Amino acid sequence: MTPTRPGPEGSPFGRLGYNFSIVGAQKSGTSTLSGTISQHPLVCRPPRKEAHFFNDEEYDWEHPDYERDYTAPKRARIHTMVGDSTPVYLMWPQALERMAAYKPDMPLIAIFRDPLERLFSHWTMLRTRHPDWPDWPGFLTEFRPTSFPTTIPEGVRPMRYKHLSGIARGFYGAQLEHGFGVFDREQWLLLEFRQMLADYESVVDRVTDHLGLPRFEERPPLRNRYAGAERVPGTAPTGDDLAALAELYAEDLALFGRLSGLDTSHWPTTRILEGSLDPAELAARFATRVAG
Repeated sequence: MTPTRPGPEGSPFGRLGYNFSIVGAQKSGTSTLSGTISQHPLVCRPPRKEAHFFNDEEYDWEHPDYERDYTAPKRARIHTMVGDSTPVYLMWPQALERMAAYKPDMPLIAIFRDPLERLFSHWTMLRTRHPDWPDWPGFLTEFRPTSFPTTIPEGVRPMRYKHLSGIARGFYGAQLEHGFGVFDREQWLLLEFRQMLADYESVVDRVTDHLGLPRFEERPPLRNRYAGAERVPGTAPTGDDLAALAELYAEDLALFGRLSGLDTSHWPTTRILEGSLDPAELAARFATRVAG
């Protein structure tokens, strides 16, 4: 484990370098899981859930100062671990490579959710926080790659790309293929959103086992952290929108299934592609969250 560093004034127990990471995917329960693991007796709650360190494009990556810039104050003498839960890392160009340069044996956790449900949740979050940002049609067209992008579009501010890269984030197969090329497969714990919520206590045990921590004597209860607004202003998705997106993800979704081993047969995207779900039915469900 990362050793404790002498702490500055106001940190009587010293500081810890971040030594595990929940790297994605956004809107898939990362906040819920992070909040639970931070309650472990040996885990230090970080100053903020998302450090956004490895996706900082203004940082001097030629001369990183991890001792200064990527540590957190210990809150108790017994703390041995502190985690960074920044879900953009999984898809951000060079983020995993920067992380590997920092700690090549970093244990990683990634949670995956149906790409269409994740995308819609991403958009409703944006509309809740920034009502003047693109409506659904603009959200679908501003950055609409046909495969997983490996660079930030030229001339685009990183902050805008972070917020509006919703479609890019759904190419899970390519992201995982890239991730396995940077970190050994054994360092990854892959979880599925619905299964995590359905069997949360078992998943929490899997997470502590993966991090080399003793299991909770009493697991914290499941809490839905940072739930979005019940309704958002804007234009609801159409069945045609969702059908086209499902086709866009089809090849990558097959790759994801082979690499992850996770069961995605219940995902709406999978069901649309196999013909067992009418995309208009999913659109109608999404529309209940949109005040047109």
